[in-house]
Amino acid sequence: MSTRESTPMSHPSGTAILSVEHVGMRFGGLTAIADLHFDVHEGEIVSLIGPNGAGKTTAFNIMTGFLKPTQGRVLFRGQDLSKTRPNEIARLGLARTFQRTSVFADDTVRDNVLIGLHRHGEVALLDRLFPTPRGRRAEAAVRERADAILDLVGLAARADEKAGSLSYGEQRLVGFALALAVEPKMLLLDEPVSGMNASETQGFVRLIRKVRDAGVTILLVEHDMPMVMVVSDRIVCLNYGRLIAEGPPAAIRADPKVIEAYLGKSAAKLEHKEPSHA
Repeated sequence: MSTRESTPMSHPSGTAILSVEHVGMRFGGLTAIADLHFDVHEGEIVSLIGPNGAGKTTAFNIMTGFLKPTQGRVLFRGQDLSKTRPNEIARLGLARTFQRTSVFADDTVRDNVLIGLHRHGEVALLDRLFPTPRGRRAEAAVRERADAILDLVGLAARADEKAGSLSYGEQRLVGFALALAVEPKMLLLDEPVSGMNASETQGFVRLIRKVRDAGVTILLVEHDMPMVMVVSDRIVCLNYGRLIAEGPPAAIRADPKVIEAYLGKSAAKLEHKEPSHA
């Protein structure tokens, strides 16, 4: 990508499931996000990248209703999320994972997923308190779904083990399974491969693609650039709270503004210096 302003890329066919419309966020005198705008289309895997302090986590918190923007809005399937509580956002079909593992360490891996399914209202409270034939059938169906989710994420063999005994990478998968338990239309993944080794990361890339192929749109924040370049259909890059580049991985890899954000001006100039001729 040249240093000249590029022509807008043609977006993939399909509806924008998430629209970030000129969002700004200020904390006192500090501008964390400034005029952020991009869409995520149904069926895409989009990565949100940028150096530390670029505003990625703030943007995620706005998209999931934990923060209300001071300017602009975020629409999910046409609904303004600034007017929607976080628990209602999950019911709309937007789920997120967090940077830190969020599992119930003393419960089994299966029970962790069952907790997620019960929170989503899969079995009525009365049916759980007073076992009835209908309740027992519903509970059996929920356990079957929990096992199917664990099989999908590769933890079926660990279902009866305590979640706290799993490796860090496996605990990240439990958190991912919990997010899948709400049957989301879209997943926001906050540094999903943080703490994973190379083999676990490769497995997670395959899992993300499998989930996308099942109809779930993916937006992720990640610092593992090789992983981002492999898994993404499109990449959005922030620096100091502003959008500096958007496009497919090959274009982002070569964009001088992105190189400068990560490595500094001298590296950007060196990267794009014309070769000398003898």
